[in-house]
Amino acid sequence: MGEVLTIGEPMVVFEAQESDVDLAKAQKFQKFSAGAELNVAIGMARLGHPVDYVSAVGDDPFGVYLRHVLRTDGVADAALLTKPGLPTGFYLKQRVSHGDPAVAYFRQGSAAANYQPEDLQTVSLTGVRFAHLSGIFAALSPNCLAAYRQLNADLVYNRIPVTFDPNLRPTLWDSQAEMVRVTNDLARYGTIVMPGLSEGRTLTGKQSPEEIADFYLQRGVTTKVVVVKLGAVGAFAKLADGRKFSVPGFTVPRVIDTVGAGDGFAVGLISSLLEGQPLPDALQRANVIGALAVQSPGDNDGYPTRPQLDQFYKDHALA
Repeated sequence: MGEVLTIGEPMVVFEAQESDVDLAKAQKFQKFSAGAELNVAIGMARLGHPVDYVSAVGDDPFGVYLRHVLRTDGVADAALLTKPGLPTGFYLKQRVSHGDPAVAYFRQGSAAANYQPEDLQTVSLTGVRFAHLSGIFAALSPNCLAAYRQLNADLVYNRIPVTFDPNLRPTLWDSQAEMVRVTNDLARYGTIVMPGLSEGRTLTGKQSPEEIADFYLQRGVTTKVVVVKLGAVGAFAKLADGRKFSVPGFTVPRVIDTVGAGDGFAVGLISSLLEGQPLPDALQRANVIGALAVQSPGDNDGYPTRPQLDQFYKDHALA
């Protein structure tokens, strides 16, 4: 297996090409790959970190397309199963000139939602140095939640650090109360918990970044760090030993698409930690890749290769 592992739902997204047009009225769309954890896998591979993506697709054109995308970007797909007769999920995304785009999902009953705990038999943790998990996969179905819990337990047992991003998707849960309860329980077993500010407020009832961090540090079983993503402002981090600091974000000339920025943040954080960088530097890279992500269409098109990342640091006198 690669040094990074993640599990999630791979999807195809069709982004409207007309700006600020309601999805029901949009006529032209462009196809991209999508899925929070898939985004992270692609971003890690572009920076030269071997990564394995665990999930399932259907034996349909979308599934074939996504497997091709992963292989093209250098993501190992040995643990990406094909489930015949089940569809690969997709969604439509609005193009907007400002703010977050509207989306419409078509993922119910997907191949990924039918992933079973026994499917994890195809997964090896040999050589894995970091795992990235999010609340999306756990929300797909009871069997996905069971598979998530089993994988997370195996990671903890093998002392493999886990980043946990809540990635709240309220429409996937039966109620907000269930979403909050289950997501917060999953967060207890993340080594690094990384909610966005709005997510943190929803999940904890707290308002400030430090209050949100304290909530997870006090309840965590394996939690050592909480990072609260603050968008363009940057990020706030607090460690279990009480240390805390903020890292500023970056101003970009134009925001084209905000979807995938949080996943890009994870890419920057994990890749830096794998390379032995201290947490403040890792958060700086996380902010850099988040800033690059919002300047491109598609959920992961803006994630840089190593030369592109080095050039950004050079241009902004960060190195």
